[in-house]
Amino acid sequence: MKHGLIIADRDIPFLAGVLENWFDVRYLPGREIGPEDVSRAAALVVRTRTRCNSFLLEGSSVKLVATATIGTDHIDTDYCAVSGIAVASAPGCNSAAVAQYVSTALRALALDRPGATLGVIGAGHVGTKVAARARAVGMRVLLNDPPREAAEGPEGFTPLTDLLAQSDIVTVHIPLWRENRDFADEAFFASMKPGASFINASRGEVVDEAALLAARPRLGRLVLDVWKNEPAINRDLLAAADIATPHIAGYSIQGKINGTQAVVRAVGDFFDVPQLRNFFVRDVELPQIPYDIFADDAALRSHPENFERLRSNYSYRNDQLQ
Repeated sequence: MKHGLIIADRDIPFLAGVLENWFDVRYLPGREIGPEDVSRAAALVVRTRTRCNSFLLEGSSVKLVATATIGTDHIDTDYCAVSGIAVASAPGCNSAAVAQYVSTALRALALDRPGATLGVIGAGHVGTKVAARARAVGMRVLLNDPPREAAEGPEGFTPLTDLLAQSDIVTVHIPLWRENRDFADEAFFASMKPGASFINASRGEVVDEAALLAARPRLGRLVLDVWKNEPAINRDLLAAADIATPHIAGYSIQGKINGTQAVVRAVGDFFDVPQLRNFFVRDVELPQIPYDIFADDAALRSHPENFERLRSNYSYRNDQLQ
């Protein structure tokens, strides 16, 4: 007997055929999943493109939302908690890929100079790996992470204002919470060292884009992978960036494998399907081509209207190559 219906984002790689022995599975474009689709579903398996809120879930039979992503900002976790809907994510699944993206951008723009100071805001799975790569090439690294500092003590962490004043490059790796919207605002950019570079590969909503554009003449290099209002991104900001990519910093084969494994295992745990609890994606050939970040930049600049298509059709990288 099957455990019910699962609605799944059709663009989650390596998922097709995995759940079908135990569930009826319907694959849909993530942005198009609506209330009628989920009304009789037992679970949703999604990415960031599906907004899992009361509009989508009210009156449905959904008991689990599993997202193949690090963040859960596309899920109303408060509503889910009150409604008895479990939420599972894939923390750290693509952290190596984002670290590869940042280190590639630094190298491509000749910013990875020994002795240069990199300020890392958010020292979680991603920020920790970014810091390690920077230290490996001789960069000085400052870390800012108030939650970790509160738990671990001040040693090894730098107050935000000091980090901004001292850093030659600032890179943001914080989750999107309500209090983090427009985190990088006018005061933030005014506090940055003149000529310092700025990188955002976390979420577009953590940056006040108007403040960033106003500050642009005082900044050094600008690298943006994430944007407000995706896929309808700010064209002025696109033109102002030195490297601009369509939210693909975490798009490595290894990261996608990790994310898919995490959601399948979450489904197995929740519905007590032992065969899914230790699911592994196997026999995947890894590409051996070093990452060309400027190819991703050129693709977005040539056709910014194809933002979503560029993501959906992306050729996943090997995050162990430079």
